[in-house]
Amino acid sequence: MSYQVLARKWRPKSFGTLIGQEHVVRALTHALATGRLHHAWLFTGTRGVGKTTISRILAKALNCETGVTAEPCGVCDACRAIDADRFPDYVEMDAASNRGVDDMAALLDKAVYAPVQGRYKVYMIDEVHMLTGHAFNAMLKTLEEPPEHVKFILATTDPQKIPVTVLSRCLQFNLKQMSPGAIVDHLSHILQAEAVPFEAGALRHLAKAASGSMRDALSLLDQAIAHGAGRVEEAQVVNMLGTVGDDHLHAVLAALAAGEVAELLAVADDMEARSLSFDAALQALASLLHRVALLQFAPTAIADERERARLALHAAAFDAEFLQLAYQIAIHGRDELPLAPDEYTGFSMTLLRLHAFRPLQPPALGGLPDGDRGGAGRADALPAAPRPSSPSRRPEPAGLPPSTAAAALRGGGALTEVPAAPVAAPQVVAADEPASPTPAASAAPSRAPVEHDIPPWEELPPEAFADQYEGAGGERVDERATPPSRVEGPAGGARPRPTAGAQPVQSSAVGAGDAGDAGDAGDAAALFARGDWRGLIRAAGLGGLVRELAQHCEWAGFADGTLALTVSTMHRHLYEMNRALGERLQEQLAAALGHGLRLRIAVGDIAGETPAQRDAAERRQRHAEAVAALERDPFVRELIERFDASLNEPSVKAL
Repeated sequence: MSYQVLARKWRPKSFGTLIGQEHVVRALTHALATGRLHHAWLFTGTRGVGKTTISRILAKALNCETGVTAEPCGVCDACRAIDADRFPDYVEMDAASNRGVDDMAALLDKAVYAPVQGRYKVYMIDEVHMLTGHAFNAMLKTLEEPPEHVKFILATTDPQKIPVTVLSRCLQFNLKQMSPGAIVDHLSHILQAEAVPFEAGALRHLAKAASGSMRDALSLLDQAIAHGAGRVEEAQVVNMLGTVGDDHLHAVLAALAAGEVAELLAVADDMEARSLSFDAALQALASLLHRVALLQFAPTAIADERERARLALHAAAFDAEFLQLAYQIAIHGRDELPLAPDEYTGFSMTLLRLHAFRPLQPPALGGLPDGDRGGAGRADALPAAPRPSSPSRRPEPAGLPPSTAAAALRGGGALTEVPAAPVAAPQVVAADEPASPTPAASAAPSRAPVEHDIPPWEELPPEAFADQYEGAGGERVDERATPPSRVEGPAGGARPRPTAGAQPVQSSAVGAGDAGDAGDAGDAAALFARGDWRGLIRAAGLGGLVRELAQHCEWAGFADGTLALTVSTMHRHLYEMNRALGERLQEQLAAALGHGLRLRIAVGDIAGETPAQRDAAERRQRHAEAVAALERDPFVRELIERFDASLNEPSVKAL
C-alpha cells in the first residue's frame, strides 16, 4: 500500500476538526443552520491555511444525504465521494492553468444543467486571481444571478488582483495564518496518534519554519520523521532546517553579559563551521531580544514557563535601555550584511558592536601600554569604567575649587575624599615640585582611571561643586586663597595631602543638589538617622536598576531594624518584575551603613515626594532659571529686538 502524506491523511473532514479558522466556521455553520445560503463565497489567505479544505467541507454540507447541515455525516455516498475527489457535482478548477475566456465559457455552459447526483453543483475555482480580464467579465452575469442549483467557491492568495465587480458579488472570508502554538498542538496530536517519538522543542522549530501554514508544517514534519529515522528530535530538526538553534542565541547573550569577547567570536566561528545563515541568526537574535524585553515589561506575555525561566536570566542581566539599543544594533547589522566584505565579518562586527555598547565597558578598552601610562600600572588591573548614563557614577569631587576639579577631570587626576580646613580651600601639593600659586599645577599627568572618573567630554560645571567649598561657618571660601597642588599616589596618580587642623568635608557621594538636605553631616549614617532618603541613596553609591528602584521609593519609616519603603504604583514594575533588586538594595544599604538592615518594600500611593520627583522638580527649576537669565541678558535682548529672534527654550540647558 502506498504511503499517504500527513498533509492529506490529516486533512480536516468537518468544521469541528478545522483548526485556527473559528471566525469562518462560525459564519458558515450559522448560515447552514438557518438556511441563509449565499450563492458565492470567496476565501482568501496564504498557502496552507485551509481554503480548499473549507470548500470541500462546505460542498459536503450542501450535498450530504442527511440534508443541508453544518455537520455532514462523512459516511454517505456523497460525503465519501467528495473526500475521494470523485463527486460529479463538485468541480475543482485551477485558474492558473484554465485562465482564458474559453475555459470560463465551457464551465458556465455546464452550469445550466441540473446536478447529476447531488443537491447542488459546487464550482470551486482555485487561485481565481489568475483569470484574465475577459474571463472575469465572462463570469460576471452568471456569478451575480446563477441558477438555484449552482454555488460558486472562489479561493485566492492575492485578493487585490480580483476586480471589485467580482468582489461585490461574493461573501469574502479572510483566513488567518496559523499561530505557532496552534501548529505545535496539532503536530503533537498527530505524532501521538502516529506513535512517533518527538521532542517539544523540535515542534517549535517546525512551527516557526512553517510561517503560519499548516500544510507547510505537516510537510516539514514528514521530512523531519524521515530525517530522524522515525524520531523527531530537536537537534536533528535544527540540523535539517539549517536554522540557528536557541543555544547559539543564548550563548551570545551570556557571553555579552559576561563581557567575554572570545566566547562571542566562538559562537560566530561555530556557526560558520556549520554553514548556518548569519542573516537568520541576526533575525533570531532580534526576536530573542524582543522576548527578553517583553519579559521585563509584561511577564505574562510569555506563556511558556520553560522559556520564561530561561529568559529571566537575561532579563536580570541587562537594563531595559540596553535591550532597546541591542535590538537596534541587531536589525541594523542585518541590513548591513550585504555591504560587509563577507557575512562572517558583518556578523562578528555586529557582535563586537554589541560588546562595545554593553552596560559595563571592559577595563582595558582604549588603554595605553604600561610604558605610556606614567607608572599607572597594567591595563588588566584597572577597574571597569562606569556607565556615563548612570547618575550614581557621576563623580562629585569634594574639597577642590571648580577650576581645579575640572582640570583634574581633564587631566585624569584621582579625586578622593579630602580633609578641608574650616576657612580655606584644601591644599594639594605635588611631591616632585614645591607648592606653586598657579592653578596650572592641578593638571596632573596621565594616569590610570579610578572608579569615579568620567570622560573629559562629560565635565561637571563649576556650579555643581559650589556647596563643597564653604567654611565651617557657612561663609564662601575664596578658591584663590590657597593655591591647589598635588601629591603623587602609589600608582602615579594624584591624591590630596591633608593639611594640619583640617576637618573632613561631606562625602563626595552627596551631590551639590543635596547639600540642603545633608547639612554638615554627609556620611550615610547621619543621613540615615535623619531619614534623608534622597541623600542616603547618593551616599550609598547605588547604581543601575537598584538606584532606579530606590529613586522611585518613598521613606515610610524605620523600626525594629526594618526600613519600610513604598514604591509608587506607576513604577511597581521595577520591583515586581525582579524581586532580586530589593535584596540587592538591602545589601548595598547595609554595606554603606556598616550594620545589618532588613528592607520591606510595599507598592502603594506616594504621600510625599520621591527622590526622582525631587530631582525632576529641581531640573525644571534650574531650567526655568536658566531661561530667565538668558531673557535678562542684554545681548540676547538686543538680538531679539533687532532681528525679531525668539528663544528656543527646550534647547536651553542649565549648568
